[in-house]
Amino acid sequence: MKAVKNITLGALVTVAILIPLSACAEEGGSGHYAPGGSASFIDTLPGRPGLAIANFFNFYDGSASISKPIPVGGLTTAGLDATAYSDTIVALYETPLRLLGGNYAVGVAIPFVWLRAKGEVQVTDPGGGTVTLTVRDSASGIGDILFYPFMLGWVGLGGDLKSDVRLGIYAPTGDYDKGELANVGKNYWTFEPAVSLSYISSKIGLEVTAFAGMDFNTENHATDYQSGTQFHLDVTIAEHLPFLGGLIGIGASGYYYQQVTGDSSPLDEILGDFKGRTVGIGPVLSYITKIWGKDLVGELKWLPELDVKHRLDGDFIWFKVGMLF
Repeated sequence: MKAVKNITLGALVTVAILIPLSACAEEGGSGHYAPGGSASFIDTLPGRPGLAIANFFNFYDGSASISKPIPVGGLTTAGLDATAYSDTIVALYETPLRLLGGNYAVGVAIPFVWLRAKGEVQVTDPGGGTVTLTVRDSASGIGDILFYPFMLGWVGLGGDLKSDVRLGIYAPTGDYDKGELANVGKNYWTFEPAVSLSYISSKIGLEVTAFAGMDFNTENHATDYQSGTQFHLDVTIAEHLPFLGGLIGIGASGYYYQQVTGDSSPLDEILGDFKGRTVGIGPVLSYITKIWGKDLVGELKWLPELDVKHRLDGDFIWFKVGMLF
C-alpha cells in the first residue's frame, strides 16, 4: 500500500462549488464550504516536499420551497431552484521547511463557476403593495479564490497516519451584483481554520479519514448581511485493493454541517435565529496509478443530502483528478 501513502494531493480544496445562490440560512443559503470538497486521503497533505496539481469538478442541483423568505443577493424569494457547475484548478506546494516537527505547505484553488437559478421573487409594485414574480437568472466566471497561506502536516506510524492543521482564506474575487439571483461570488471574506486526520493501513488497505473546520465570515456590505459561523465535518471510510496495476478504493463518504450562530441582517425580524443544517452520505470510488513515473489519482463520489434545514435540498457529484510531482 506504499502508493497510497505517497500520492495524497493535499488540502486540495473546500472550494470547488461555491454556490452563492443556494437557499435560506447564510445569505443565499450556503457559505464557502462545499460538502465533500475535502473528505478523503486525496485531500490530505502529501507527506513529503513536492508540488501537487489537481482539477476538481463539481455538480450540484437542488431546490427549496419554504414558508420563510429566502435572502439571495439583496432579494427575498419564496422558493428557489438552482443548478451549479464548477471546475477548480488547484496547486499545492509542500516545502522542506520544518516547524514543530511537521512540514509547512501553501496552496491556492481557483474555481470557474456556472450557475442557473429560478426563484419566486417578492417585489414592491408602484402602489406600495407586494407582488411575487418568477425570475430566472444565470451567471458564470471566476469564483471566490481560496488561499492556504498556512498548512502544517505530520506523518506517523511509518506513513500510515497523517494529520495537519491549516488556515484557509476565501477572498471575494468573484463577481457580485446586488439584486441578481445568481452570483459567482459571495462578496465577503471567510476564514477557515481546520484540522484533518487520515489513517490508511499499508497492510490491509483500510482508510479512515476526517476533516473538520469552522468558517468565520465577514459582512457582505452590499446587502448589510452577516452570515453566521458554521461547523462542518467530512468523513470517508474505504477499502483499497490492488487493481489493474494500481489501487482501487471503494467506500462511503459523509458530511455534517451545522450553523452555530445565526445570521445578522435587515431581515432579522422576519427570519429570526436563522441557522442552516445539512447531512449527507454516499458512495466514493477512487483509483491510484503511475503515469510517466508520477503518482496519478482520481476520485468520483455522489453525495445526496439526507437531512436539510433552511437550505437547498439536492445532490453533490464530485470528480477529482490530480498528480503529485
